[in-house]
Amino acid sequence: MNRRSFFQRSAAAASLTAASAEGAPGKWNKPIRFKLGCQSGPTTEKRLQFFKRHGVNNICGYARGANRNGPNTLEDLQRMMDLCAKHQISVDCLAPPFLASSHIDHTPRPAIMLAESPERDRDIAEVQQLIRDCAKAGIPSIKYNMSILGVLRTGRTPGRGGTTLSTWKLREAKPETPLTKAGVVNADRFWERITYFLDHVIPVAGEYKIRMACHPHDPGVPPEGYQGVDRVLGTVDGLKKFVGIRESPYHGLNFCQGTVSEMLHDPGKEIFDVIRYFGSRKKIFNVHFRNIRGHRDDFVETYPDEGDIDFVEAIKVYREVDYPYMLMPDHVPHHPDDPGGDQAFAFCYGYIRALIQASNRLV
Repeated sequence: MNRRSFFQRSAAAASLTAASAEGAPGKWNKPIRFKLGCQSGPTTEKRLQFFKRHGVNNICGYARGANRNGPNTLEDLQRMMDLCAKHQISVDCLAPPFLASSHIDHTPRPAIMLAESPERDRDIAEVQQLIRDCAKAGIPSIKYNMSILGVLRTGRTPGRGGTTLSTWKLREAKPETPLTKAGVVNADRFWERITYFLDHVIPVAGEYKIRMACHPHDPGVPPEGYQGVDRVLGTVDGLKKFVGIRESPYHGLNFCQGTVSEMLHDPGKEIFDVIRYFGSRKKIFNVHFRNIRGHRDDFVETYPDEGDIDFVEAIKVYREVDYPYMLMPDHVPHHPDDPGGDQAFAFCYGYIRALIQASNRLV
């Protein structure tokens, strides 16, 4: 091939690529809006410096209050916001002090998930007030859990470089007790508690324009339950039902890609359509961008570059659905030389940041 023919063919190929990109409606015709984020706490001077030097400019923050288990006050939120502003870091989401992913037997404020009255109405009123205070402080989103069993795992598996990887094997699981303090919570009971919460909270979130982002159950369990609990937010169908309970642009998911992958029988193939389903409906308010190796009922959590999910393909799908919020690391491998996980988080920050920068050129 002579020089002239080479350039003619190259120009034709470039024109075809451009035409294909233009012909994909809504796929690449908008600039990327997602950004690197993190939710590791506490939100302190030291932690904010760590974020900043690793290129993390958007976070889910933790507002310290006088009572660690009590509600955050407006003053708590404003103090956190002032500290983050000093470091030029944006608080895009808040993690409240209760409704965490903890086991109900160790939860200091369990009334909402136990359906205990009048305590659950008191706690829901505090969530409603937190929504109002977030609006005043300029925090656009709250992430929360509706969990009874917390995060279930069976141990750790050796990983690269002397790390260990968090592991779940249902066949090896042995609950500490047959039941939790919640007793038997079948699907109907669990949905009643979820619906009661949403009916009282989402209208307030809509009034004050605060996105409420719920984390799925990690991991899912069989329908007959585990410790007597049917984890209804542990399947894709359950998450679809959840987002449909209240029609509101402020009701959606803290979409843990790792947890959702754990729900699937072939996550390396299935996860992309799940992202499309919730992303195209604007129900993804935050993404835990982590990877796994394995499948439902049998998996380990990995670094983002070594699991079964192709993260290059995943970030293309988030761009395709015009996802506009944070992509953040979540659980990271452990190593005795890295007791706080800072090395592992730094690796994840660099990996995700590079993917975001490169996604401008992905076709």
